[in-house]
Amino acid sequence: MDSIGTETRVDYARVFHQAIDRLHAEGRYRVFIDILRNKGAFPNARCFAGHNGPKPITVWCSNDYLAMGQHPKVIAAMEEALHDVGAGSGGTRNIGGNTHYHVDLEAELADLHGKEAALLFTSGYVSNEATLATMAKILPGCIIFSDELNHASMIAGIRNAGCEKRVFRHNDLAHLEELLAEADPAAPKLIAFESVYSMEGDIAPIAGICDLADRYNALTYLDEVHAVGMYGARGGGISERDAVADRLTIIEGTLGKAFGVMGGYIAADRTIIDVIRSYAPGFIFTTSLSPVLVAGVLASVRHLKSSTAEREGQQAAAAALKAMLRDAGLPVMPGDTHIVPVMVGDPVKAKKISDILLAEYGVYVQPINYPTVPRGTERLRFTPGPAHDEAMMRDLTRALVEIWDRLELRMAA
Repeated sequence: MDSIGTETRVDYARVFHQAIDRLHAEGRYRVFIDILRNKGAFPNARCFAGHNGPKPITVWCSNDYLAMGQHPKVIAAMEEALHDVGAGSGGTRNIGGNTHYHVDLEAELADLHGKEAALLFTSGYVSNEATLATMAKILPGCIIFSDELNHASMIAGIRNAGCEKRVFRHNDLAHLEELLAEADPAAPKLIAFESVYSMEGDIAPIAGICDLADRYNALTYLDEVHAVGMYGARGGGISERDAVADRLTIIEGTLGKAFGVMGGYIAADRTIIDVIRSYAPGFIFTTSLSPVLVAGVLASVRHLKSSTAEREGQQAAAAALKAMLRDAGLPVMPGDTHIVPVMVGDPVKAKKISDILLAEYGVYVQPINYPTVPRGTERLRFTPGPAHDEAMMRDLTRALVEIWDRLELRMAA
């Protein structure tokens, strides 16, 4: 058999290099910083990138919002589980990977949201993708109504569902109702949205969306990943704070942000949980979370159900940092949540600011660029926690003002 002529051969290396070159040219090539956190001393950490040995830094962009990944109860629970049952789970949930830790945690999460049952996944991304795709396939002719700023995992789930999709303007109840009214009244409908939008720092009108769902006979799917542990008397999220959890069909959350460990989950009635457990490939064919991780989450969830100190400290820190940055004339984006986004509007400049902060000031914050946010809205996203003190905030503010002046960036109007 003749070999393929050189003129028709695909230059694979060239294609791959071009793909990376495009990211560099657009200023959105992602660099992962090489750091280690200091146990028990968060937000202090050590950076290994570009230094002769570790350099002390302050972390300002962690999603471990309450530093529960450092909490003594969490560490102790994980150590106990490690020495009790070993490291791994042993397989998928249906083949050796179901442990008593998993059963206990699902019961705690169901209770947290006032639902009959819950289901664990290996990440929040997987829980969104697997559940949304499965729900739509179980409901023939389903139409999913999706907020335009929904997370990539929700978009992936809707795409993989292969169903009809209608995108409504961000938090726009009038537009959502317009789309619902246009749809076939007999078609199954599901409204998918988030409670706290992590890049904007704003909150969805959950009660209003539930009103529309009732009016148009739609199911509701709420992503609470940036709110669980953070809001509500027991950390049940915005839906608990606003007393609307009972009106939602499915509540989805993560175990890797405020709870400080790893994993994702959904909470709903027993039948829906059984359907997802029985039909979702992303659950069925994935090795389950290590019982060591599950034990840590279990300790974290139980602690945050009874302790409000971490939430109160975090909210106070976020409010203080927002006020300090605004008073300095920096372009802080408006919002009432724990997220503190500072608008830059240019990917190259956002990366430059991040680089200067790390190299010169020992401040670690990642630039947020497309596709995480729309082009032209690139920003720095600060997540102050209960351990970020006033001195750290003042140092950060002075550094940002100096860099804004150095790079001749626009201050707030």
